[in-house]
Amino acid sequence: MSEDLKQYISEHKNLFWYTPENKLYNISNSFLVETILNYGDMNAVRNLFEIMGIENVAKIFFDNVNMSERRKNNYNELTLNYFTILFNRYVH
Repeated sequence: MSEDLKQYISEHKNLFWYTPENKLYNISNSFLVETILNYGDMNAVRNLFEIMGIENVAKIFFDNVNMSERRKNNYNELTLNYFTILFNRYVH
């Protein structure tokens, strides 16, 4: 995990309140994207795009959504709709 990503997680660790402190920097990119898109504000989302790249975030998002119905249901309905439209418009 890059130092930028570690710093980013530190700045938004309140969104990962259920993740033990000693495991905070071992989370997967999939979990990071899911949490930020579901619970982060727009500044957190923009910062994530800057650090990981919008194309990479979109790929992780669609991989999660297409993996299984259970994984798709991890996203809030409005979040799923919004980011599907956004990524289809600006990435694909």
